Amino acid sequence: MKDSRFAEPLMDKDDVAAMVLAAKKRLGLSWAQIAEQTGLSPVFTHSAAMGMNSMPEAAAKNLVAALDLPQEAVSVLMEYPTKVWDQAVPTDPCIYRLYEIVGVYGPTMKALIQEEFGDGIMSAIDFDMVISRVESDKGDRVKVEMSGKFLKYNSW
Repeated sequence: MKDSRFAEPLMDKDDVAAMVLAAKKRLGLSWAQIAEQTGLSPVFTHSAAMGMNSMPEAAAKNLVAALDLPQEAVSVLMEYPTKVWDQAVPTDPCIYRLYEIVGVYGPTMKALIQEEFGDGIMSAIDFDMVISRVESDKGDRVKVEMSGKFLKYNSW
C-alpha cells in the first residue's frame, strides 16, 4: 500500500495548459474551433486554458472531451487562477507591441476614460475582448476591442 504523503503531485494549471497546447497542435485546431466546443469566446477560452481565468464546469468538460484530456483537467480548468505573470518587458514582438501601446497611449486612455466617466478605472474582471481582422488597402489590420465595466473610486 502506497503512503499518500508521497503520492505524485496533482495536475496544475501549467500542466493543463501544456496538454491543451499539445492537443491543439496534434488535432490541428484553431482557438475559434476549440472555443466552439466550450461555448465561450476564443479570447476567454484561450485565457482560461492557459490558466489565467477559471472555466465554467460545462465548458471545462466540453474542452476536456474535445481535446481528449484526462478527466482531472476539468477540475483544474475550474480552479480560481492566481494571476502571476513575468513583469519584465517581454521580447515576443506581438506582446511587446501591446506593452508599447500601453506605454505610449496608457496616459491618454486614462485621461479620456476619466474625462468621460469620472475618477475610476476600467474593470479587467467584468471585461470582454474581441480580436478581429479588418481588411485594408494598406494591409490587413488587427482590431482589438476591449470593454470593461467602469469602477468609480470610492472615498472612505
